[in-house]
Amino acid sequence: MTFCVRSIHFPFFFRVLASFLWLFLAVGCSGESEDSGFAGLAESQQAGTDVPFLQPGPGDRLKFPEDFGPHPQHRIEWWYLTANLENQAGEPLGLQWTQFRQALTPRSANATPPAPAQWPLQAAWMAHGALSWRGQHHFAERLARADVGHAGATAQPFEVWLDDWRLTSTGESGRWRLQVSADNWSYDLFLRLNGPPVAHGDRGFSAKSASGEGSMYFSLVDIAIAGKVTIDGETQKVRGKGWFDREWSSQLLKTGQQGWDWFALHLDSGDKLMAFRLREDGGAFVSGTWITKEREAVALSSDDLTLTPEAETEATPTHWRLQVPRYGVDLEIAAPPGEYRNEGQYPYWESPVSVSGSHSGEGYMELTGYEAE
Repeated sequence: MTFCVRSIHFPFFFRVLASFLWLFLAVGCSGESEDSGFAGLAESQQAGTDVPFLQPGPGDRLKFPEDFGPHPQHRIEWWYLTANLENQAGEPLGLQWTQFRQALTPRSANATPPAPAQWPLQAAWMAHGALSWRGQHHFAERLARADVGHAGATAQPFEVWLDDWRLTSTGESGRWRLQVSADNWSYDLFLRLNGPPVAHGDRGFSAKSASGEGSMYFSLVDIAIAGKVTIDGETQKVRGKGWFDREWSSQLLKTGQQGWDWFALHLDSGDKLMAFRLREDGGAFVSGTWITKEREAVALSSDDLTLTPEAETEATPTHWRLQVPRYGVDLEIAAPPGEYRNEGQYPYWESPVSVSGSHSGEGYMELTGYEAE
């Protein structure tokens, strides 16, 4: 899956959307060189416009509530929720929802969108939903063209939707509702947001390589969730905790990065931990955020954090060791038995995990760029 390129330079989400746009929107590659990469798509659509794509940098700052909404002058963004839940019997159940927006043409935030009757092609949307229970993994994917009413996002009131899949504010402060329905499963959940957003990296700018490319990135790390999940006609009441990520960028990362490994962990001490590594030629770029139970966020670099698979020979490594010596953290992270690959346009691993070692806990793991076993 390529856009007339030898390699896609940005990690997983850019690759997903490159594949998605090629298959769904049939945007051609004619006239572009093989080395233009994913940038070639945006540059070809941008030609002749007065509005450039914006690229986040270390001087950028987060702004709320605006940053919960879309950023039409950036190429790529996503809203992303993972949840570790239990049913009434105490059985664990994992859940993921993600919605992506890919711009083909940049548009300033205050610009008037084109009329739907023009069938515009300025951006496209994709949504993923997944449910993991008793070793079984359920996944669904939906696609939509932007600006014709099928998908979108707003900051006030907060809403992100693609057809009948939607994450919305309920009208009460700090309360959201998530509704997703697929062929043989669905969930209807109410979310209570506890605490302000946590900024990653340099006050929200998260570097993704040693040379400085990156994105704006924040999370809501303490979300209480309750609701119902239906699988094969059986409805169960569930409750638990969630983690919500919000990220956007325009810039591609350097050649040679092959995929990423991402972890969001709720520790029983009350602390939280986000960590990722981008695998590249000759090693990996590692970064993270330590979030104390008082919600103080401390950026972690490769000098602070080590993240390694327990078995390098695994096609998809499902057991990991994560260490942050400064905080006495030495964790064993393990996915439950089963196959948790999201088999969409670009397959990737998405599973709940358990945490043991110096701290106990649970969380979520996403692995991209690995071949299926």
